[in-house]
Amino acid sequence: MTLTVLINAGPWLPVPPPDYGGIENVLATLIPELRARGVEVVLCTVEESTVEVDDRHCAFPDGQFGRLAGPYAQVMGITAAHMATVLETLRERPDIDLVHDHLEVVGPSVLGAIDGGGPPVLQTLHWDLRKHPEFYGTFDGKGRVFFNGVSNAQLATAPANLRSQSLGAVHLGVDLAAHRYRADKGEDYLVLGRVTPFKGQDVAARICKELGMPLVLAGPVAGVSSPRELSAALEDPASPLHGYGDVRHYLDAVRPFEDGERIRWVGTVGGAEKDELVGRARAVLMPISWEEPGATAAIEALACGTPVIATRRGALPEIIEHGRNGFLADDESQFAQLMLRTGEIDPAECRRSVAERFSAGVMAEGYLRLYREVLTRIGA
Repeated sequence: MTLTVLINAGPWLPVPPPDYGGIENVLATLIPELRARGVEVVLCTVEESTVEVDDRHCAFPDGQFGRLAGPYAQVMGITAAHMATVLETLRERPDIDLVHDHLEVVGPSVLGAIDGGGPPVLQTLHWDLRKHPEFYGTFDGKGRVFFNGVSNAQLATAPANLRSQSLGAVHLGVDLAAHRYRADKGEDYLVLGRVTPFKGQDVAARICKELGMPLVLAGPVAGVSSPRELSAALEDPASPLHGYGDVRHYLDAVRPFEDGERIRWVGTVGGAEKDELVGRARAVLMPISWEEPGATAAIEALACGTPVIATRRGALPEIIEHGRNGFLADDESQFAQLMLRTGEIDPAECRRSVAERFSAGVMAEGYLRLYREVLTRIGA
């Protein structure tokens, strides 16, 4: 398929991100596969991005994720500035056949309002679809803006208006070659992701404390990437971090379980360090309390041969085959019991499950199918 596609990554993190970054990691995996299949990729991102593309346009020199948790009045201009760059790119590049958008709410609202039409848009929905009922419950793409989910479970939670404009789900994929398989495991359990109430770091810490199991918590707290950085910021009475909800959750509900040795928060990790951490983990724990849309962290863990133990929520039942590549729990008590059965899971089966259903190539073919569907629907 000969296509020129503008991919709107948003202004929050570079592609690929240095450590934390779900959407940006997905794009870093998808873009090389699309280009290998003949797609010309124009990327709207930040200047820190290093993924190879055919053309690149940026509004910011670096990722703005550290500002995301700030007061709305201080951050509202970030996406507006980024989208101004997207619109200018479309004016400069009339050869763009399709926009593949990944910027929550702001992307389709701006792209759908282009005077005189413009190229069709496919927005991939990476988030909880119940977050913005006023927008997604009423937005009309007018036969030019379409949507796709990253799991069937996610789309099932969408407003009827959004489902009527959706073209189905494409599961997230990972580059197997970028994730080293390890059959030998250590003793540590691992939770990987942004520290926030619905990710369940507090639940994992409480269970591991009760079971006497070692636990590593890896991921940012309100955009802060290390314990040292957080401590330094909180020593300043004027720091806005004191008022951030995720910071209060960490301090009140997670840190009391830490002992610096058996249970510890290590901050964000990326690249080879992250792969090593995931690969040697006894299991990755996901005691989530929300409808996880796509669960990149689960797929990455399985690619390393690491089992996943998770709450039966969101996309996880579509990824975890109970007893083959991990376990699914219905409550906290069952979660703790299943952790004791981690040794029953064969790491080779974890890796094999990703090769079968969640590889980068499988994801790219899914998006090419949707690109064709979008272009067919608009009569291109």
